[in-house]
Amino acid sequence: MARTGDKSAPAISPGLSVLEETFAVCRLDARAEIPGWATVAGFCSVTRTKDELSVVCPVKYVPNKVKFERGWRALKMEGPLDFSLVGVLAGISCSLAEAGVSIFAISTYDTDYVLVKEERLDCAIAALRRQGYDVL
Repeated sequence: MARTGDKSAPAISPGLSVLEETFAVCRLDARAEIPGWATVAGFCSVTRTKDELSVVCPVKYVPNKVKFERGWRALKMEGPLDFSLVGVLAGISCSLAEAGVSIFAISTYDTDYVLVKEERLDCAIAALRRQGYDVL
């Protein structure tokens, strides 16, 4: 829970937990089929636009021939989060931006995930804790 009166964190904020795996963010052609390797794991995200097919999944499943960036760790906001909550993701992203940590955000029906580069994970956790977030 975030402290009340804190500018960066909303008065009511979820705790965060760090997922165990290291993830890759992959870019495939917009017309590509969703590959089987993309959905093997417990956590994956597949997003299609007219320009691309993006996949986030554990790096160990990504074939070398795929364009991807490795080394992402995921912070999960403990949910489910009500759709009426305002500023939850903004508070977390602002806290991380102030600490110089770039993010890759993924939202689901129940919650949000913020991915940070593995080498910045400790910095991200420290920055969030300084802003009053509980990070497990």
